Amino acid sequence: MKITLNRINDDYLFECKNSIGNSILLDNISESAGTKAVSPMESLLMAVAGCSGIDMVSIMKKQRQDLTRFSAEVEGERIQKDEAKPFKNIMVKFFLEGKINPKKAQKAAELSFEKYCSVSKTLDPNVSVSYEVFVNGEKVES
Repeated sequence: MKITLNRINDDYLFECKNSIGNSILLDNISESAGTKAVSPMESLLMAVAGCSGIDMVSIMKKQRQDLTRFSAEVEGERIQKDEAKPFKNIMVKFFLEGKINPKKAQKAAELSFEKYCSVSKTLDPNVSVSYEVFVNGEKVES
């Protein structure tokens, strides 16, 4: 796996491309008013959501669950560590709608974070990643 990064303005705006040409924009949002890009730390939260989301949708399809809507919210808590501000904790909230067995949705999230999600596994053990699952507006208790 390989990406390329190219600076595309006179400040901090970068375009990152993968090997087949798909791209995202990254910027220093703390110094760029009106930016249309995300920060590298925001992209990490997006990667956690995307990785676990792919896992969960795949697992739910295999379980033959009728998933009509899937979304997630991710919040990261940062700490000061020398000059950097790494994440200490990340909380992912999944919102699923459809004809879904809540226990199967909870199991899909558990499998993602404990077994499959390479992004959250990359953060382990330095960042605590937790999750909550909501099915049709109701929080699923584990």
